[in-house]
Amino acid sequence: MAGRQNRNQDLDPFTSPRTFFGSELRRAREAAGLSQDQLGERVFCSGTYIGQFESATRRPQPDLSKLLDDVLDTGEHFQRLCELARKSKHADYFADAAELETRAKTISEYAPMLVPGLLQTEAYARALSSAAQRFESREVVEALVQARLERQAILADSTAPLLWIVLHEAVLRVRVGGAQAMAEQLMHLVEMVGTNRRVLIQVLPFDAGADAFLNGTTIHMTFTDAPAVTYVESAYTGQLIEEPAVVAQYQRAYDLARAASLSPEASLSLIESAAKDFATQ
Repeated sequence: MAGRQNRNQDLDPFTSPRTFFGSELRRAREAAGLSQDQLGERVFCSGTYIGQFESATRRPQPDLSKLLDDVLDTGEHFQRLCELARKSKHADYFADAAELETRAKTISEYAPMLVPGLLQTEAYARALSSAAQRFESREVVEALVQARLERQAILADSTAPLLWIVLHEAVLRVRVGGAQAMAEQLMHLVEMVGTNRRVLIQVLPFDAGADAFLNGTTIHMTFTDAPAVTYVESAYTGQLIEEPAVVAQYQRAYDLARAASLSPEASLSLIESAAKDFATQ
């Protein structure tokens, strides 16, 4: 713990709102004579979790910031800093999950209707964002597209997570952006698997019947130095789940979906076939 706290002291608090939040948290905690573990007990989390905020590796959370203000008697100081530190290019409900993607050791995603953001082509992402934000300006749509494409940089990194995707067969049939855009998108999936050995895709076929995830996207992430988390999403909303028992339940359901899916080889053949169908339209 001492080593972790020493590293926190080396942070420049003026690098970003998040590092300032972490620096202020460490200052207030030490002024109160509390260790990270002791403060964690008072705000119902672990000392490791407190350390992640102090080291600016996790985005501050509104509910926790209020508890910190209450316990450390700091008025609304941390709540105001939290609001600044949580600004993101992504929708607020997804921002925490987007950040965790950059630290994940493995990412396991189930996609019931749409190609996951980490594997979308620009044309597919633009068509999808334009449809979802029908009443927003083109500038807003383009900002969303660029933010989505920037997320994909983690796949080219030397420490890229292992990305295991289960696509429902519906993903291959829902036309997003027209036939040409769909053909390009599906062939992009095939090419990604062929060129990146840390990307694996399976297709859950229509005849597999019902599964636990039909009603929404589910992303399960594991980490080297932190507990696993699950992110679930539907239209315009999402939730990051950290309760171990619930995360484990999602993991079991994901394993069942993976077991019911086609083999990776058969999945790629089906994706290629769907791409050719769109290419000839």
